[in-house]
Amino acid sequence: MFKSYRMQYGHLCKLRPTCYTFGPRWIDCPLRSVFLGEDTNMTSWDMARLAVICGALLGAARNAPAVSATDYAVRVSATVQTDLPQVRLSWPADPNATGYVLFRKLRDDASWGTARPLASDATNYVDTNVVVGGAYEYRIAKSATSYYGEGYLYSGIESPLVESRGKVVLLVDNTQSASLADELTRLEQDLVGDGWIVMRHDVARMAVDPANTSPTVWAARSNELANVKALITADYNADPANTKAVFVFGHVPVPYAGNLAPDGHIDHVGAWPADGFYGSMNLPWTDSFVDDPLASSPRNRNVPGDGKLDQSYWPYAEVTLAVGRVDMANLPAFPQSETELLRRYLNKEHNFRHKLITAERRGLIDDHLGLSTGEALAAGGWRNFAAFFGATNTVAGDWLTTLSTQSYLWGYGCGGGTYTSCSGVGSTADFAANDPKVIFTMLFGSYFGDWDSQNNLLRAAIATTNHTLTSVWSGRPHWIFHHMGLGETIGFSTRLTQNNTDNYDFNDFAGSVHLGLMGNPTLRMHIVAPPTAFGVTKNGSGGVVLSWSASPEEVIGYHVYRAPTVTGPFTRLNGGLLTSTTYTDPVVSTNVYMVRAVKLEVSGSGSYYNASQGIFQDLAGSFGPPVLNISSVNGGVTLTWPANSPGYHLEATAAFSPANWSSVTNAVQTSDGLNTAVVNFSGSNQFFRLRGP
Repeated sequence: MFKSYRMQYGHLCKLRPTCYTFGPRWIDCPLRSVFLGEDTNMTSWDMARLAVICGALLGAARNAPAVSATDYAVRVSATVQTDLPQVRLSWPADPNATGYVLFRKLRDDASWGTARPLASDATNYVDTNVVVGGAYEYRIAKSATSYYGEGYLYSGIESPLVESRGKVVLLVDNTQSASLADELTRLEQDLVGDGWIVMRHDVARMAVDPANTSPTVWAARSNELANVKALITADYNADPANTKAVFVFGHVPVPYAGNLAPDGHIDHVGAWPADGFYGSMNLPWTDSFVDDPLASSPRNRNVPGDGKLDQSYWPYAEVTLAVGRVDMANLPAFPQSETELLRRYLNKEHNFRHKLITAERRGLIDDHLGLSTGEALAAGGWRNFAAFFGATNTVAGDWLTTLSTQSYLWGYGCGGGTYTSCSGVGSTADFAANDPKVIFTMLFGSYFGDWDSQNNLLRAAIATTNHTLTSVWSGRPHWIFHHMGLGETIGFSTRLTQNNTDNYDFNDFAGSVHLGLMGNPTLRMHIVAPPTAFGVTKNGSGGVVLSWSASPEEVIGYHVYRAPTVTGPFTRLNGGLLTSTTYTDPVVSTNVYMVRAVKLEVSGSGSYYNASQGIFQDLAGSFGPPVLNISSVNGGVTLTWPANSPGYHLEATAAFSPANWSSVTNAVQTSDGLNTAVVNFSGSNQFFRLRGP
């Protein structure tokens, strides 16, 4: 009655007449085994999912077809409460639903456990088997008479603050190191300020063109990949428990792997860019058996020994490290140079982390494929955004028109594609000429998922001026982002998507090596505005007084940290949260100090404690603009500021409107890393400032 079959260049068994897909690589689908009476070792999740699919295939009571990609998504969100703790899950009604099945697990559990059936008209579920400080992952499967949907949520009730995020390997194209020295230093400081320990390597730029198929370059191609991978492997082996991510910055050698065409075009079958290679710590990669020289682009041709790898799919849970890349090479559609595009990315990332740019917490969907391919490609947008913002804060709209005047934290767009365009959404030329106001993006269309191509659309998305920081090719397969609603990084979601075998919606090309993140893998979705004006001065008791200006947000307090150098690791000094904006360290030293604001973050997934970027200072005033401290003395004031402030000088005015600033000529004394000036005056106000170079 039902048969499984193998796609010529795919890896999935498909059921007809539905478009639902099952299973990794060449396997028989569980539905076939059940119908034929074969023995199976199915988990409770498999059985429940099978029941839902059978209902979709065989049900006839209400034979209503799916009409849009939203039908394939259970758009679940959560509200939580602490007194009589509970997580309340809610989702929009589907009049065609024939039933729902709910599962719960802890985030890192390998399986979903026992299924809980729900009624066909269910629109909510209240979980009271929860505790304050806990976090729980939910999966809701929906059956209808001719389709199937899923939704996911990672919910918590005041989930604990994450202060240390582990180690990130930063790989920098060494041809960019000098030109971007200041910006890269600031990047490292921002990473440290978000709880990371940075292991930086400036590496040789990619030298071998992937379109060069001559055997004379094969060894060089293999060697440049091996050299970069060796650095990552050494860092990982030195501390496997804490090494979590790899950030590739610039045109670092691009791995190519596999013999596949996730976009379904026969001329595109071959090796695709596969940055997950850098995050794979255990797989024995080979370059010996794929022999396919027929792709239309020489970049994709893959033959034994050419430095392009054989593997098309990850083994189960093989990707160990989250990998993301920012690579602006070969984007001539932009008038800016590669270096300036990289600089622009670093500037806008810094601005986002410090909440100097913001976007409304909502999602935009621009779907120009619908169900035309037999798939609900945009379903991943609808269900992820519901977990972030609630079901009502995602809208359908035109990408360029909407984002020219309105900001969105997330966007999903799909349409017919070329390497440089997504029909109805935009093109590389559009991104070069416009600045869509969206931070995190998912895009899907033919060809441009193969991102190491000239003027590639995915890379162009993050080359825009002020906003977009990440882009992924999402649809084959769907990406799994819902953990970001409770504070996880986008790198966590990248690795989870790459390793998805069947714990989440498992559609075409799940587990294949083409999955990659354009952007910094350490980025998080929710930003807390940090404190400012951090000052460090000695007191008269042999200690150090720290003071700062409060975060402009409604934070619940601050944590103060100390380290021998700005690279860390930092140790927290206070116990409970500080509610004031001062702290005294009883010991004077050359330490670097960091302060972070803490907020109880509330999202469509629940609540968790969230920290701002750290800001830094030491006694020498080495970080940021110098802070001017003023204290009163008889008949005047004493002003102090860090001695390490070249180009700054002290000015005063008697009024702000109009202001008439003039230099203060009092003798400045320098001692113990501080400049000091005593200004005597009486009978009027005086205002002071440090004027920079």
